[in-house]
Amino acid sequence: MEVLIVGAGHMARGIGTRLVAGGHQVRIAARNHDAARTLAAELDGDATGEPIGPLGAASVVVLALPYPATRMVAEQLAGELVGRVLVDIANPVNIGTFDDLVTPPGVSAAEQVAKAVPGAKVVKAFNTTFAANLTGGGPLDVFVAGDDETACDQVAALTADGGMRPILVGGLRHAYTLESFQLLHMKVQDQIGGNWTTSLELDRRQ
Repeated sequence: MEVLIVGAGHMARGIGTRLVAGGHQVRIAARNHDAARTLAAELDGDATGEPIGPLGAASVVVLALPYPATRMVAEQLAGELVGRVLVDIANPVNIGTFDDLVTPPGVSAAEQVAKAVPGAKVVKAFNTTFAANLTGGGPLDVFVAGDDETACDQVAALTADGGMRPILVGGLRHAYTLESFQLLHMKVQDQIGGNWTTSLELDRRQ
């Protein structure tokens, strides 16, 4: 499957690493074309780098960007996103305090993206994983939320192909809960010296 990742930062690297490992074609798009090309070359697989522009044949677009850039870029690409699966990974956390979310109460960043691009099939995923765990390999639980069942299944399949365990949690309204989970995760991992390498997972031990 052809997947376009918008962004060339740590999360773009982590998600790109997993997608390439799963045998998928990855395009990295960023305003900094050199950064996009460099990351694509370092992914060591079927990956290319390019400036943000036409989406081409990508059936899945991942916004590997911080909040609120996710919504802004989605608005810019709105016409081309109609009918495509759009993955939002952002956490609208108050990074000054790690004490609250900066979105209105009960409203997720993913729902704001969906409102900005009503023709896209918005899915929340990867927001509870840290970049180091993605690039490091190994099993990870990835919580997936969205209103389009087929879109969620596509994202779940991509996740599984990359050696991760997708957990479908229901409609996009649950994205707010996932973002709240990650707010607490970020705060607590800092308190225990997790160094951004902890993860949220379901314990499967009998």
